[in-house]
Amino acid sequence: MKIAVVTDSTCYLTQEEIAANNIHVVPIPFTLNGKTYREGVDITTEEFYKQLKTASTFPSTSQPSIGEMMELYQKLADEGYDVVISIHLAKTISGFLNNITQLSEQMKDTIKIVPFDSEITVKLMGYLAIEAAKLAKQGMDIDEIVKKLTELRNTFHDVFVVDDLQNLVRGGRLSNASAFVGSILRIKPLLSFDNPNHDIEAFEKVRSMKKAKARCEQLFNESIEKLDYPVRAIVVHANDEEAGKKWMEKLQEEHPDIKFELSYFGPVIGVHLGEGALALAWLQDTEKKPLV
Repeated sequence: MKIAVVTDSTCYLTQEEIAANNIHVVPIPFTLNGKTYREGVDITTEEFYKQLKTASTFPSTSQPSIGEMMELYQKLADEGYDVVISIHLAKTISGFLNNITQLSEQMKDTIKIVPFDSEITVKLMGYLAIEAAKLAKQGMDIDEIVKKLTELRNTFHDVFVVDDLQNLVRGGRLSNASAFVGSILRIKPLLSFDNPNHDIEAFEKVRSMKKAKARCEQLFNESIEKLDYPVRAIVVHANDEEAGKKWMEKLQEEHPDIKFELSYFGPVIGVHLGEGALALAWLQDTEKKPLV
């Protein structure tokens, strides 16, 4: 059985990671200043944030067309793949996975498509794609791959802070906006996907970015103390590489046994979080302890 791995551009994997693992990445479209772009193809992340500062209207995101997805899956079938595992951003923030599920039924006689909900996005989702590719290369069957990806997904933890909630509220992506909207300008809200519904939920109000990061660190420390597996951690920034790098270096110094890396919020997620957002995420380090 030949298995292909497909994900979308909000995985924010490097070109090296994509090529090394033969991962097929579908660009998510977004509209900015009346023009539609494909993430990672038509505009750089730096240019997006530059334009975002002067955008005359609120940017919006959409989904790849059904035709584009059919073309990709057909191409993979023509290349001899029997199965595609298609790993995408959480269905709580996008209807894309639902469309893939419908398409899997339409194309069942052409190729077997297995939709997988990452229940999140960004580099955490990227690690699901990498793991799927590695397991497929080892010759594992699709059911076992899905089982192991589910185990890895269950180790995901995240906490992030935005400069303000305006973009999340306007974009309708904050599940409990009413509890926080009254104090948008006075707080640095802490948010997370790490809840039973796997949607973006604000769970705490902090008065400054410094205090917000300190609280993120506290939550991280409390979490890893309870875990029975080694973790790798990711610091994610929205067009503030310097702040992200500085925070990562601090965390690395405090936890020399944990592998930290720097990632970013690209345009499709940046539309909703806004410039200046920071996140800390962690998951099982499968290089140190492979999934059982």
